[in-house]
Amino acid sequence: MFRTFLATFLIALAAGASSIALAEPVLIEAEAFTDRGGWVVDQQFMDQMGSPFLLAHGLGIPVQDATTAATLPAAGDYRLWVRTRDWVGQWKAQGAPGKFRVMIEGREAGPVYGTEGAAWHWQDGGIIHIAQANPKIALHDLTGFEGRCDALLLCADAGYRPPDDGEELAVLRRKWRGLPEKPEDGGEYDLVVAGGGRAGTCASVAAARLGLRVALVQDRPVLGGNNSSEVRVWLQGARNLKPFPRVGDVVAELEQAKHAHYGPTNTAELYEDEKKVQLVKEESNIKLLLDHRLTGAEVSDKRIGAVIVTDVISGRRLRLRARWFADCTGDACLGALAGADLDMTVPGHMGACNLWNVSDTGAAQSFPRCPWALDLTSKPFPGRAKDKPDPLKLGGWYWESGFDHDPFDKAEYIRDWNFRAMYGAWDALKNVDQVFPNHKLNWAAYVAGKRESRRLLGDVIITKKDLEQMTDFPDGFVPTGWKIDLHLADRKYDKGFEGDGFISEATFGPYKMPFWIPYRALYSRNIGNLFMAGRDISVTHDALGAVRVMRTGGMMGEIVGMATSVCKKNDADPRGVYDRYLEQLRTLVEKGVGKFQTPPEALEHTIDGAARPKAAAGAIKLDPPAWLTPQRANLGRAATVTVSGSKDPAHGPALLNDGKIELADPNGRWVSEAALPHYVEFAWNAPQSIGAMRIVSGYPSGGQIIAPVTDLTIQRQVEGKWEDVPGGKVRANERFDLALRFAAVTASRVRLVMAGAKDGLSRVWEIEWYGAIAE
Repeated sequence: MFRTFLATFLIALAAGASSIALAEPVLIEAEAFTDRGGWVVDQQFMDQMGSPFLLAHGLGIPVQDATTAATLPAAGDYRLWVRTRDWVGQWKAQGAPGKFRVMIEGREAGPVYGTEGAAWHWQDGGIIHIAQANPKIALHDLTGFEGRCDALLLCADAGYRPPDDGEELAVLRRKWRGLPEKPEDGGEYDLVVAGGGRAGTCASVAAARLGLRVALVQDRPVLGGNNSSEVRVWLQGARNLKPFPRVGDVVAELEQAKHAHYGPTNTAELYEDEKKVQLVKEESNIKLLLDHRLTGAEVSDKRIGAVIVTDVISGRRLRLRARWFADCTGDACLGALAGADLDMTVPGHMGACNLWNVSDTGAAQSFPRCPWALDLTSKPFPGRAKDKPDPLKLGGWYWESGFDHDPFDKAEYIRDWNFRAMYGAWDALKNVDQVFPNHKLNWAAYVAGKRESRRLLGDVIITKKDLEQMTDFPDGFVPTGWKIDLHLADRKYDKGFEGDGFISEATFGPYKMPFWIPYRALYSRNIGNLFMAGRDISVTHDALGAVRVMRTGGMMGEIVGMATSVCKKNDADPRGVYDRYLEQLRTLVEKGVGKFQTPPEALEHTIDGAARPKAAAGAIKLDPPAWLTPQRANLGRAATVTVSGSKDPAHGPALLNDGKIELADPNGRWVSEAALPHYVEFAWNAPQSIGAMRIVSGYPSGGQIIAPVTDLTIQRQVEGKWEDVPGGKVRANERFDLALRFAAVTASRVRLVMAGAKDGLSRVWEIEWYGAIAE
């Protein structure tokens, strides 16, 4: 009897061992961990490397463990594979910053990961004994320096090696996760919108309010694109301009309550992510698919029939059918998948930013040396002034790279180059220059903010010449409100990094704004049912500089939503709207689809910013002293004005002596670059006798003007040197309309040195200079 029992037991044991050996590998996708801890989901490079992954974005401080529970066929011995990479390996940089461990059942499983291989691959973790069928698994970050894990694979077959990438791996992923080979039915809609930035959100809302069934697909957990808490770029451009003042009403509903600036005050809550999502969810005609990425398109006879979208977390694929589609991805992802005619400028295109900032903690803060980062120990960069290093010049819009690289094939490279520049700069400041002893890296975007990539081609391709000559298109419905603003590598900083600069400079091309963008630039010339809105519309590289900002893209989306409703009403395609139904579209454009409409007669015709309601007469009044009579000649009007720096071209020095002081219009002010002190210099062709100065500064809030420049000094230039003007110093000022008399001086150059202002920004409507004025 014992022999029979033993034989039966051995047979059962062998059968169990065989079932483990024959079992499919167990795949554990990192992005699907039940608790991600401090790791973040990075889906930006799915098209290149095949999957989202978890990123240990700790700015040099190890992040909290990500944890989950696996389900195995049985306890036993398994070979562990971890798909990862040494992210600086492609540059053969010293060290491997992205180190992490895998913990199974509380024990270290295999070696330190992220230490080998420049490309994404499966790193061998060796044979691991697992004592239970549902073990707890954790990713344990060791550095906080951008370690990355795509997936873990537990194989009972110790000799099995998974493929590193390609379609074979994609098929196996679906098999291992138990996902169907074909996408599931995701429904049928009138309009599918790809991309949930300003353009896509406005297109979806406009179409839904006009009765269309809409699916809005966004591959992030938030809406807003660059204007989200993940990227943190604030809005620019005009809206609600005559003769179509209703264009921009949906954009206005999405506006954030507070205006953000670079630096540590540029915090996540300013971007009101939930407000955008809530506005979309209130539209019953919209199916919102957050965390879904566009991964395929079905095209027949130059028309899109359906798109495939993939759930970033679960991997589940959906097939969405529609009559019309809108590419609002910025990268023209849908157009590229559908075979639409497109253009892309490489090299010499505008790059991508990963904004970052530092903050003063009030206590000593150390930072480790980063031999794998860009070596900036002897290199200049913004913010690294020997006499006065400036933390507010770190991480602004000009920390940008990728100008000469393919923005898709090299997408992860470009983002990681931005990381290496950031860490290299902070290492140089903290450990070489030994400045900012109490500062720490406060925040950095891991989602890149892009300016340019693919541009889809429509029946009209807007050119720089169109902007300069103000070509008057009969279907011009979207106003611009931004100069021709193009970025390339700044040659002051790229020595030693030629072809891979990480600091940009902006060049500006003037034209008479607004230019009215034609509807024919908002649909594809060869894919019959494809619209586009945002920075992927039909423009040349140069013209893109004027149309790429987010308010402008949002208004394009409004027009696309309206045009789709005209298509549905008339059973037409986008080109047919222009050919046969343009007046129907014009009627909708004149009416708008906003929930809240400011009467047209109450709107300011504003450029380089939002149209704002006019202040009630007398609501805010200037307050000059009695001795400054209107008859006195303002010498400042005839001067040439230069400044130490401007926040952006929309708030440049030309506003300081244009003779306009409209207190209800913040867009009429010069706004400084964020680095005190600020300088404003006035120069004349001949010496002037000057004995009085007036400055109007601050910003409107609650029916009053607050936050004026508080500390300033008047200086004149004598034999090439600046000297203080006696009686020309003010401290702790609280007046927004400040006038000052002093003993007259003669000079051909004078300047104001502003050393105190709220948030470190001087905001000035006008500076006036006068001759001697008697007491």
